[in-house]
Amino acid sequence: MSAPITIAQGPQYSRILGVGSERGNRIVDNAEMCTWIESSDEWIQQRTGIVERRWVDESQTALSMALNAARRAMDSAGLRPGDVDAIIVSTVSVFRQFPSLAVEIASELGLDHPAAFDISAACAGFCYGVGMADSMVRAGTAHNVLVVGVEVLSEQTDLTDRSTAFLFADGAGAVVVGPSQTPGIGPTVWGSDGDQAGVIWTENWRDAMESGIDPVIHMEGNKVFRWAATHIANKAQEALEVAGLTADQLDAFIPHQANNRITDSMLRRMKLPESVVVSRDIHLMGNASAASVPIAMDALLASGDAKSGDNALIIGFGAGLVFAGQVVVLP
Repeated sequence: MSAPITIAQGPQYSRILGVGSERGNRIVDNAEMCTWIESSDEWIQQRTGIVERRWVDESQTALSMALNAARRAMDSAGLRPGDVDAIIVSTVSVFRQFPSLAVEIASELGLDHPAAFDISAACAGFCYGVGMADSMVRAGTAHNVLVVGVEVLSEQTDLTDRSTAFLFADGAGAVVVGPSQTPGIGPTVWGSDGDQAGVIWTENWRDAMESGIDPVIHMEGNKVFRWAATHIANKAQEALEVAGLTADQLDAFIPHQANNRITDSMLRRMKLPESVVVSRDIHLMGNASAASVPIAMDALLASGDAKSGDNALIIGFGAGLVFAGQVVVLP
């Protein structure tokens, strides 16, 4: 009989140790947006809740924003570069196959040869990353995992498309997931519906180059709304239930900042009590895809509307179609 293989063993629990974020420096309000599309401030606010969105200026890139968010998350967690042994980056804003943005971030931060990789799960990517980091820590394959969501969607926005131009934003958010003596991250509820892959999409880069066009985001908004308002609300409820919590034991709800009307519809379906703080970061940020949930989390904590130790339900959903969510204890 062959000798048994030794397996890694980790702690029973993990939690988010720190959070950080960075927004695009350029503020684009609805009045400016309406110089490109035929619309109005009133219409955009009614349809989405967006008052202004944040875009990068000439000094910012996906890498620079990710670095600043990551440093702030590590500082918040009280960790040094040598303490982080894995990094997961969720982004759809890097237009090359390799090397990954994660290895660039790791090098710039001075991390000590961590496991490093990018994932592509669009607006659900950050919550995918949190689920993976939780599993890695508890399995003993990593001790502290840096999870980054970063996007520069302004570079993929068609400013002539009245249905999408006003939605998208640029920013980065990051957390560090590490060991805990008490439960800090509930089971991840995640999945996909590839039958609806054509609901949100961009052109293939090779096809775009041959055609002489820039790939941009295309979306069938009504289909996304119906899917999110029903299916994602049910999955958010499931994430709460598998964490062993009832609605009145929840302190905060931080959904992907896609559209205020989607958030409102989810709230009606989930019947969350008024005591639950609901993130509305989309008002002054726009939709930053994989970065939206950690940016919104950081903002809630900074404002004092949520506090360390609160139970928060986070959920992301987007192109694929894909979704992921879990209950976390806020750092």
